[in-house]
Amino acid sequence: MKTEKTFFGLGKNVFFTGLVSFFMDVSSEMIYPLIPLFLANALGVNKSMIGLIEGIAESTASLLKVFSGWFSDRIEQRKSLMAIGYAISTLSRPLMAIAAVWQQALASRSIDRLGKGIRTAPRDAIIAESTPSSHLARAFSFHRAMDTMGAVVGPAITLFLLGIFSNDYRKIFWFSMVPGVIAVILIILFIQEKKKGPTPQTVRPRLSFRNFDWKVKCFIAIATLFALGNSSDAFLILRAEQIGIPTVMIPAVYLLFNLVYSLSSIPAGIVADKFGKKRIILLGFVLFAGLYYGFAVSRTASAIWTLFALYGLFMGLTEGIQKAFLATIIPLDFKATAFGVYAAAVGTAMLPASLIAGWLWDHLSPAATFYFGAATAALSALLFLALIIAIRHSERLTTA
Repeated sequence: MKTEKTFFGLGKNVFFTGLVSFFMDVSSEMIYPLIPLFLANALGVNKSMIGLIEGIAESTASLLKVFSGWFSDRIEQRKSLMAIGYAISTLSRPLMAIAAVWQQALASRSIDRLGKGIRTAPRDAIIAESTPSSHLARAFSFHRAMDTMGAVVGPAITLFLLGIFSNDYRKIFWFSMVPGVIAVILIILFIQEKKKGPTPQTVRPRLSFRNFDWKVKCFIAIATLFALGNSSDAFLILRAEQIGIPTVMIPAVYLLFNLVYSLSSIPAGIVADKFGKKRIILLGFVLFAGLYYGFAVSRTASAIWTLFALYGLFMGLTEGIQKAFLATIIPLDFKATAFGVYAAAVGTAMLPASLIAGWLWDHLSPAATFYFGAATAALSALLFLALIIAIRHSERLTTA
């Protein structure tokens, strides 16, 4: 596959898709660290309800990722669905800015995630189709790095605006629309639809799991199990505040997380392309189990800063590389569908994950939330190791 190289051997679509995600994440992460504080302090919402809001927002929209991916494969369109998704998320900001009750906050978060549900699978398919297989990990990791650099810039802008607006969250919610609009404009101007040549196939892809073999199904199942313990980052933010991080410094802690995430993504992708995606994913699962155990037992602010940095490293090791690994084991004509199923399964798990996390926090202890996450991550690591062994055995039988 020939690609127009622009950065780290990656094509124009990959570069500008990363830039689009950068601006959208500036918009999203300007407000995300403030939302749990806004809900708890301004609207008086308890932790279980915060978990419910985050879980519903992620899960209901995640179901759309399956249909968005399948629809993208069926009509062979990526760019238009991307633009619609990013525009919807941008338009969700005013509703949060005027929210007076938790139901309005839930509507804003749901609309935001609805937009993500529409755009995610077509966007990932564009990246996969614009990249040679030998560079898949670095392509997805570059995208995650750009996306996460936006999550560094976003909280940094929020820190600045908190001082200017005297901690008025609502004004920041309004201001966050600006980078979102820029993201939509970039899609319209610079993303190019990959033109497919004529094909004898007349039957359009159908939405069926029979198109995926056992490797795809097992990997998605393991990722979903892991997601059950990986509850909303809102609980990490609330834990930081509980341990003693001042409210004004919460965006700075989240900024550190995203900075490490962004800086580690591209090196992790290059290493994964060279030494194996499966090894890096396994390392990430093990690291997550350890750091969530750390969130459970830590009692000092300095420990929280360290754990947020390690959380950023975990994300750099897994987020883009999991998608790159998936791209190597899915059928060519069902890329967007498979990415949609994967994203939907993981995203839908956010509802029970966040409900469990909130219930454990309110009824047992804050530490119980993180013990549960550590346990599910450890189990996921063991199952993924078993999958690696099974794949190697299958490959030996095939070549024998």
